[in-house]
Amino acid sequence: MSSLRPLHDRVIVKRLENETKTASGIVIPDNAAEKPDQGEVIAVGPGKKNDKGEFVALGVSVGDRVLFGKYSGQSVKVDGQELLVIKEEELFAVVQK
Repeated sequence: MSSLRPLHDRVIVKRLENETKTASGIVIPDNAAEKPDQGEVIAVGPGKKNDKGEFVALGVSVGDRVLFGKYSGQSVKVDGQELLVIKEEELFAVVQK
């Protein structure tokens, strides 16, 4: 994903695929499935400038699995992939592996 470089405190997130079956084996049709609210960070911006004009690095890094709200960020399509551009402050948590 070298064609996108986020600015400031923004991150580029690729949504993780939603489960298409319930635990009991019921198949969920595509139109009834909710968009997942977690994804993988594929690019991070340089950070925000503080009062002194210095960049403060972001708390997430490429490869992190993150949680975010259903309506967070801006959806963009690059090379046929749907990605999200989200400000770091809109991310809820990093999922520990």
